[in-house]
Amino acid sequence: MIDVAHSMGITVLLDVVHSHASKNSEDGLNKFDGTDSCFFHSGPKGTHQLWDSRLFDYANWEVLRFLLSNLRMWIEDYRFDGFRFDGVTSMLYHHHGIGTGFSGDYNEYFGLHVDEDALCYLMLANHMINFLHPECITIAEDVSGMPALCRPVAEGGGGFDYRLAMAIPDKWIQIIKELKDEDWNMGNIVHTLTNRRYEEKYIAYAESHDQALVGDKTLAFRLMDAEMYTNMSVLSPLTPVIDRGIQLHKMIRLITHALGGESYLNFMGNEFGHPEWLDFPRKGNNESYHYARRQFNLTEDHLLRYRFLNTFDRDMNKLEERFGWLASPPAFVSEKHESNKVIAFERAGLIFIFNFHPYQSYVDYRVGIETPGKYQILLDSDAAEYGGHQRLDHSTEYFSEEYPHNYRPNSLMVYIPSRVAIVLQNMDIPK
Repeated sequence: MIDVAHSMGITVLLDVVHSHASKNSEDGLNKFDGTDSCFFHSGPKGTHQLWDSRLFDYANWEVLRFLLSNLRMWIEDYRFDGFRFDGVTSMLYHHHGIGTGFSGDYNEYFGLHVDEDALCYLMLANHMINFLHPECITIAEDVSGMPALCRPVAEGGGGFDYRLAMAIPDKWIQIIKELKDEDWNMGNIVHTLTNRRYEEKYIAYAESHDQALVGDKTLAFRLMDAEMYTNMSVLSPLTPVIDRGIQLHKMIRLITHALGGESYLNFMGNEFGHPEWLDFPRKGNNESYHYARRQFNLTEDHLLRYRFLNTFDRDMNKLEERFGWLASPPAFVSEKHESNKVIAFERAGLIFIFNFHPYQSYVDYRVGIETPGKYQILLDSDAAEYGGHQRLDHSTEYFSEEYPHNYRPNSLMVYIPSRVAIVLQNMDIPK
């Protein structure tokens, strides 16, 4: 599988679990030598109270040999291109993040509550991988925001290349579940998307795998729920629920992609609004495989609206490939207007404008910009091919004025319909 992926130019990362291990003592590491302290801490310190699993003793020489050799095996024998380290927050602290909130205060990250042995192991692992296989990528699943976790070991950092921006998908679900559209807080959305440590790379994502598992709902299902079963056909009327869901699904993905980090992660199926959850065969579902799949065929049926979401995702990613905003410095957010529900920012020489208002469109809306010139629309979530209402003329030219606005030296006027996102390019600067 990995060889085939490599032949197609696909990088393959392994979700590696070095944060804990199964309590299975029959064919697992637990009680390997008859004691409970062979690879793990002895007593209560060696058991994770929420996961009911064993916790490694990272000060033990044989544990280090075992875990480091495990990483080398996956790279050198199976040719994996790197790792996503699972449960890093649990590793970093003696409290394992249980019942603990993180506000960003440095006292939360430096003290006796930090598991220095685990932190040193992570630094050692990243140093080894970078030294032996500098082409490999490592990603930390850390929700705490440990400073310098994604800075080089030579700088005293943890050595990871990226960390997952885990607060972003949680924020979208919280907003959709708890707030009316009129009550969405633009400042809170922008804060969540931009709240990251300077020069540490984050991976932004709009939907997490946890939200698509049985017992929860995908982002699209949260937005449209049961109507996805009856009203996703283009032959049926476009209901308010489906219309709202399609428009917001596009906007959420674009603003997460453009503002949320230095990389973008898509959980399979979210690119076209997969309607159902994932569930693997187990006793609770009579060992059924019914939900153990993604229905990629939905995008191929031209009578279904899923193709609109999929086409938008394709063009959004192609636009990023062309302009490279993920590799660009963080965006400058010029506007987060609460009553208008408008967010505007600049990144990679492009202007991104989002109108989250459920019904208010704005004519001659002034947006502050840095670089003067003639601008045109590159991406419009309201276009017909994306399931939009075609309220914008893509031949329109927007000319800047030397009129300061929102701390920017220039500005321009745009028409921005409700529940629409547009991306503008300065046509005087060819790309």
